[in-house]
Amino acid sequence: MEFPYHCCPCSVSFKAGGQLLFSPIFTNFKSTRWKQQNYYNSKQVRVKCEGSVEVAGNSIVVKEKKEDAMLVALKERRTEDAWKILEQLGELPSSKCLSRLVAQLSYQGSAFAFRRAQTVVKRLQNEEKLHLLDCNSLGLLAMAAAKSGVPQYGATVIRLMLKSGLLPHVKAWSAVISRLGKCPHDFESAIDLFYEICKRIRETNGVFNDEVPVNVRPDTGAFNAILNACATGGNMERAHMLIGEMGLFGMKPDVLTYNIMIKMYARAERKDLLVGVMEKILRENIEPCSTTFHSLVAAYVGFGDLEMAERLVQAMREGRRDICSVMREPNVKIGRSGSLEMGTEKELDVDCHEDASDANLLLPRSYKPDAEIYTILMKGYMQWGRLEDVVQMLRAMQTEDDSQSHPDEVTYTTAISAFVRMGLMDEARKVLQEMASDKVPANIITYNVLLNGYCKLLDIQKAEILLQDMKEAGIAPDVVTYNTLINGCIRIDDNVGALSYFNQMREAGIPPSNISYTTLVKAFAMNGQPKFAAKVFDEMQKNPRVKLDIVAWNMLIESYCRAGWIEDAKKAFVQMKEHKLHPNVATYGSLINGFAKAGKPGEALVLWREIKERTMSKGGEGGIKPLEPDVLLLDSLVDICVRAAFFKRALEVIACMEYLRIPANKTKYKRMFVELHSRLYTSKHASQARQARRAEQKRALEAFKFWVGLPNNYYESEWKTESDG
Repeated sequence: MEFPYHCCPCSVSFKAGGQLLFSPIFTNFKSTRWKQQNYYNSKQVRVKCEGSVEVAGNSIVVKEKKEDAMLVALKERRTEDAWKILEQLGELPSSKCLSRLVAQLSYQGSAFAFRRAQTVVKRLQNEEKLHLLDCNSLGLLAMAAAKSGVPQYGATVIRLMLKSGLLPHVKAWSAVISRLGKCPHDFESAIDLFYEICKRIRETNGVFNDEVPVNVRPDTGAFNAILNACATGGNMERAHMLIGEMGLFGMKPDVLTYNIMIKMYARAERKDLLVGVMEKILRENIEPCSTTFHSLVAAYVGFGDLEMAERLVQAMREGRRDICSVMREPNVKIGRSGSLEMGTEKELDVDCHEDASDANLLLPRSYKPDAEIYTILMKGYMQWGRLEDVVQMLRAMQTEDDSQSHPDEVTYTTAISAFVRMGLMDEARKVLQEMASDKVPANIITYNVLLNGYCKLLDIQKAEILLQDMKEAGIAPDVVTYNTLINGCIRIDDNVGALSYFNQMREAGIPPSNISYTTLVKAFAMNGQPKFAAKVFDEMQKNPRVKLDIVAWNMLIESYCRAGWIEDAKKAFVQMKEHKLHPNVATYGSLINGFAKAGKPGEALVLWREIKERTMSKGGEGGIKPLEPDVLLLDSLVDICVRAAFFKRALEVIACMEYLRIPANKTKYKRMFVELHSRLYTSKHASQARQARRAEQKRALEAFKFWVGLPNNYYESEWKTESDG
């Protein structure tokens, strides 16, 4: 007797010799073959959930394979139990088990589960058995990578699928492209991945491959994701090509597509194209959404054209439907050449010239401005310092009949920010009281804005009172709150208070951020306490939640240099390079000032060679990141060289300043030379050999005297700067 391979214990019971072998209530016997060994002679059979059968009398135990138990756990959504079984297995389980495990780990959405799924994939890659995972599990893993903030790994998974002949679901690959497209550094990768997928979907002649499932082909959402990537990177040409290619896949632009185009034109500073997008929406009978008008008003505010933003909002308040006419009224603009011209751009198949038919382009209905639109305009007023208009708009919103137009927490916070920026803290507190009167709850951002205002005015006492009010209102401080207070204490040289807030933050279970540590290091550096600065830096280095950045290293080096610990500063400088961080202008400035203070001009000249090499490099040649030194750094170098009588090096720095078009203070160096070196190399009793050794130094001296305007023995033709060459 042999039991069926796919038996269903929920509906079938099996008997042998009149005895019930197992009960139909268990579900862990699917896909298991049960042999006939001694089953007929069994008088008592007990079925166990662990997957074993004990036969009384003969003491024969038949164990299920661990991977069968793993499959049962996965079917019952006991992912943790399935993971434990996987850890106990010496060999990889079946493809079905692995695919379900990776799918469930990816679906959980937590960073911990995502790392486990990555571990499985890495093991399969090492053993060259990635083919054991099916398309669904890999697609879910790619989506989990995008949601976890590592879309680059998601793109790698998608490419592995394509290489293996698997076509991911459109929801999976479009999610990866969407996240990649939001990062300014990865938008090109998003575009490349999009075209790689489309290349696999379409045949070489550009026609659909009918064998490709519909759920794999790009939909409108996928095109919107890649268009958003183009908007992030400012690639208008590529965006226009993509809109034209939508028809090849049977897709049409929707309102979100055009909202993205509005955002892209705003970033590209193409104000003349906005009205064309709006007309295109209406010609295609697409109903605009609230985001469309939010984007339009935000675009004009970003251009600084508050007049047009006001006219749009006013037209919406009046219920006007001829928005395109309102936008076309000031169509005459100043072109790039400075002369008056009319916009004639047609990349999006829009005509920026007014047409007779445009008069019939009306909105399908009227759109009333909501709180978000008013807030966008209010932020424009705040940006341009129009505080009275901010207050007036807030009062007008409070009297609106439509509840959607009443100020919300963002509106009130914007008004508070305007008063804080002007230093009017009493008025800002009154707005906070108005929020409470209007039953609009203040959030943590509102209080952080107020705290920042008090700290900037060095009024830490009122900031502490506000902190207590915030806690009484049931709002717990966050890391921004404590960072603001720490920085406020540093502004008044209260290092004890800064350290106290830092400890309070940790006691409250709030992990310190990079800013928390760096601000504290800065406090000790500015007050000449390098030991405490180094201690905080070491704690930051040991904290896995934060990453050492260039600012933290600069503060540590600055603390050492201020205290005269030059050797420690040099060690930190070397360690920073070992962490693959390139020194910036602040790093070099701290070290050069430290060398000058310690009387070590030779050390500064060593740094100058590195600075010169990075300044003259183009595009990071030889792995060196280009540097743009400022006037303070180069002036400090010239100062050191002149004081140490290194005139040849001083002229090199001056040539660099002229190359960068940085003005040099000749009067300062002329006075310094007269005070320190007016009798340099004037001795008539020096030996001929010594005078010969000084010849090159004297030539540099005379050239420097020529540059500052002192009497000299050489002419400009003999000492030309690099910028003149």
